[in-house]
Amino acid sequence: MNGSMLDWPLTLDRILVHAERWHPDQAVVGVASDGGMQRRTYAECADRARRLSAALLAHGIGPGDRVATLGWNTLPHFEAWYAIMGIGAVCHTLNLRMDATQLAWIARDAGDRLLLVDPALLPVAEAVRALCPAIEEVIVLGAGTDALVAAHEPARWGGFGEDQPAGLCYTSGTTGDPKGVLYTHRSNFLHTLAIVQPDLFGIGAADSVLPIVPMFHANAWGITFAAPAVGAKLVLPGARLDGASVHRLIAEEGVTMSAAVPTVWQGLLDHLDHAGGGLAPLRRVVIGGSACPPSMQRRLADHYGVEVRHAWGMTELSPLGTVAAPSAASAALPPEEARRLLQSQGRPPLGVDLRVISDDPAAGPDAPGRLFARGYATVGRYFGKDAPATDAEGWFETGDVAVIDHGFLHITDRDKDVVKSGGEWISSQGLEAIAAEHPAVAHCAVIAADCDRWGERPLLVVQLREGEDCSDASLLEAFDGAVPRWWVPDGIVRVGAMPLGATGKIDKRALRAAYRGHLRAS
Repeated sequence: MNGSMLDWPLTLDRILVHAERWHPDQAVVGVASDGGMQRRTYAECADRARRLSAALLAHGIGPGDRVATLGWNTLPHFEAWYAIMGIGAVCHTLNLRMDATQLAWIARDAGDRLLLVDPALLPVAEAVRALCPAIEEVIVLGAGTDALVAAHEPARWGGFGEDQPAGLCYTSGTTGDPKGVLYTHRSNFLHTLAIVQPDLFGIGAADSVLPIVPMFHANAWGITFAAPAVGAKLVLPGARLDGASVHRLIAEEGVTMSAAVPTVWQGLLDHLDHAGGGLAPLRRVVIGGSACPPSMQRRLADHYGVEVRHAWGMTELSPLGTVAAPSAASAALPPEEARRLLQSQGRPPLGVDLRVISDDPAAGPDAPGRLFARGYATVGRYFGKDAPATDAEGWFETGDVAVIDHGFLHITDRDKDVVKSGGEWISSQGLEAIAAEHPAVAHCAVIAADCDRWGERPLLVVQLREGEDCSDASLLEAFDGAVPRWWVPDGIVRVGAMPLGATGKIDKRALRAAYRGHLRAS
């Protein structure tokens, strides 16, 4: 055979170049640190990013060098992303919800050379630099990067292979030290092509997209690549993620699609309960990071006309694993059964494979087991580690307990969160879904508490809605008939505010540390 196809490396600079050429006037809007609005076009962003690339090259940054960012979803941060990756350097997004000591440990492990920081976070960045002498300079996103953009001519992008590393993101470290996941241009490019598909995030050129999920949380789930890839308007919310601010952005910027963890949507719904109003023109939201309560899905869909797509993923998967969108199988089922499937974590896209392995050899195909994943955007080994992160066949153990039903993935628990009572498993997520239905409950979590007789028993921790009150009996009544009696929590703890982890999810490790012995103490 004499024919061949053109070698066209799948590098991420091509995404913004595509937007610059074919959607040059499309808006990129960001909330600045002072609360004001910044407005540019894809053409302007691409030009500014190339000029910032030239400044990085002048500093001596080259392919493979790590440049850290510490910032919210803003226009300067968006431009810095492409400036770093466009010259083959690695954009390392630091999690701004960690303290300076944690961030310095990660920066040292990553070998970061520069740190680009949101002006409001400059004191944290200076503390990190004091603990990490290898960081050569701290540059402020906005004033500092504006000066560099003005002082340089645009650099040329590309000229490197698609297997060149592009981004570095560390896990939150809930079970040990954080681990670095080094994304390549190819893995993120293919991930982008996946999430814009109709059965996944379904982003198109007519959309106005609001990624509330932070850019440091697994690349904002890929949305800051996907929006310019299709020419959608991109709305960057900055630091103000309260319900009122999110509601205002949706209305003023014509947001049609958004993505965030459940706590953000709960804040928005609470705001609407007090202030009134609707969510038009919002049509679709992706909810992930932790299990979305069915009541939240119903409220958004039935009351506000917003389609909810429940998603599951991990930093190690770049991060998309599954999205719950209708299928032929779900459409053929009775409405309630179809709704149950769409409240699951969903189906994997092409390029992601899953399997569930039960530790019980006698268990049937529907029994819960340990979840494994593999695919084109799955971590092979953690940054700086020699040992592979997968088995010999490329399967990565996710740490989730799951079942697969009608081709839909149902996460029943995290392995570390499951309650092991008398040798049997109790799903904490299943109990949380029931407790979240109570009208007085704002947030809830179920943890394993020590028990002399059974080893562990479920303990329900609740944060009630403002101004609400209810008895323990009222909270426990919801479990009657919904689960076996031995699943019902043995106690209830009320908290004024749930502790949140680095990615905005409820921090069960903190709850376990505080209340693991609660049943014994009582």
